[in-house]
Parts: sequence; structure tokens; C-alpha cells
Amino acid sequence: MSKNEVANKVIVITGASSGLGEATARHLGSMGAKLVLAARRTDKLNAIIADLNSQNIEAIAVATDVTRRSDMDALAAKALEQFGQIDVWINNAGIMPLSPMSKLLVDEWDQMIDVNIKGVLYGIAAALPHFQTRDSGHFINISSVAARKVFAPIGTVYSATKFAVSAISEGLRAEVGPNIRTTVILPGTTRSELKHNSTDPETAASVQEFWKNFEIPAESVARAIAYAIEQPADVDINEIVLRPTAQEF
Repeated sequence: MSKNEVANKVIVITGASSGLGEATARHLGSMGAKLVLAARRTDKLNAIIADLNSQNIEAIAVATDVTRRSDMDALAAKALEQFGQIDVWINNAGIMPLSPMSKLLVDEWDQMIDVNIKGVLYGIAAALPHFQTRDSGHFINISSVAARKVFAPIGTVYSATKFAVSAISEGLRAEVGPNIRTTVILPGTTRSELKHNSTDPETAASVQEFWKNFEIPAESVARAIAYAIEQPADVDINEIVLRPTAQEF
């Protein structure tokens, strides 16, 4: 794996305080990337930043709520202020409060739409003008295998949000021209805090059991993200699907 294609790239990662975001930050940082890490939980973010800085990895934390467009615009502005450019924008923040639709947990549906769909759109809106000015850049959006098959009977709305992420990613690819890259990553069961998001007790128990049996380390997804980034500028890895070998769904 070539280090040079990742080294010194300025990479913004949302949802970077745990799970896939943290693992990706650590992996790309070890490859020489300069990192702008965004999340709401600044205590966790600051601890990660301190650890990265102790390894001579350039990284800053920016308190960010992806459901606020102004926060996402401020995140882009901070990255540009600190590093002068943005090379890769990773829309990773996501939530997965699962439940059957008949439970009518509509507030959780709204939250998923706000974080999983609008958060991605706000990230695109924040970075796209800079990418267009430079005629260079790379969006990486984290979707799910639940965008390939509806995760019924507990994940219908979650699947809908992830189908949306895949659709947005493909439309973006078609729109942005030949010099801005787009990648959508569709992981299967991966170790993260998503498995703790469900408030419906029955669903939560089944999710915990499923994850215990199948989950793979978050670093598995981080390596896939690095693979997409490290390709030459004229190669666009548009979609990567990865699952635990034992996972059928």
C-alpha cells in the first residue's frame, strides 16, 4: 500500500469520536494524513486528538452537529483556516435506532433522516464549493448493506436513509465532473456504537445478539476507505461493499 497517495492529504471526518470515524482517523493518520475530526462529543474528540498529536499526527477537533448546516459550514471553514485546503470529506456520522414501524417511534425516524440524510447533504454543501474551485476533491459517504436490502422488520426507516445515501452519492458522481471523486462505502455488521442506538427493548436485545455473532473490527472499513483514497487521481472507486464472511444479509 502506497503511503504517498494519502500522506499530507487534508481529510475531514464527521462522527469521528468513536467507531468507524475514530478507526478511520487513526488509520489515515498513521498513513500521514492531516485530520479534521468532527463530532458533538468534544471530550472524546479531544482525547483522540491528544493521542494522535502525541504520535506526531497533525489533527484538530471541531465540535460539530451534522444536523446543523451552519455547523458543517463552520467545519469546512475551520479546515481551510487550519490547513488551507480540503482533499477528502468523509460523511461518516450516522445513527441506527432500529424498531418495527408499528412501534411508531416517529421521533427516531426524524432523527435518522436528520443525521443520516441531511447530515450527508450538509457535508456535501459545505465542501463542494471548495472542491469546485480547486477542481479537485473526494467525497466518501458511509452507507450500509442495508442500502442493498431493506432491513425489515426492524430497520425499514434506517434502510430508507441508507438507500438515500447511495442515491445521493451516485447522483453526485454524475454531476461533479471528471476531477472530483465520489465513493460510497456499504459496510455490514461492524463494531461501533450503532448497536447501542435502539431504544425499543425487544429490538435492542436482538441487535446486541446479532452484532455479537457477526461484527468485524471498524479497522476493516478504515482500510477500505484508505484504498479508495490512495488510488491515482484518474481512478474513482465509486462503491465498496464489505461484510463479515459469516453474514448472509
